[in-house]
Amino acid sequence: MALLGDEEIEKRLADLTGWRREGETIAKDFKRGDFVGSVEFVSSLVAPAEEMNHHPDLEISWDTVTVRLSTHSAGGLTAADFELAARIEAL
Repeated sequence: MALLGDEEIEKRLADLTGWRREGETIAKDFKRGDFVGSVEFVSSLVAPAEEMNHHPDLEISWDTVTVRLSTHSAGGLTAADFELAARIEAL
């Protein structure tokens, strides 16, 4: 999968509410009210990640889940990262 250039990354980020660029990843914090809500949210990410065979990096801090996406095999951001971000937004 081809890496996206800076211009394309910024264009695609503009279509995703709350997502930000962090180096070679895109990231978003999801507030879920408490630890149980955070864990349930992480569980909901399994199906779209498995369907795409594209897995996010996740961090849980009580009521907040930070999702980071990058295509590790390509060494940066690809269209797959933005597709998975859009699927996560649709949950």
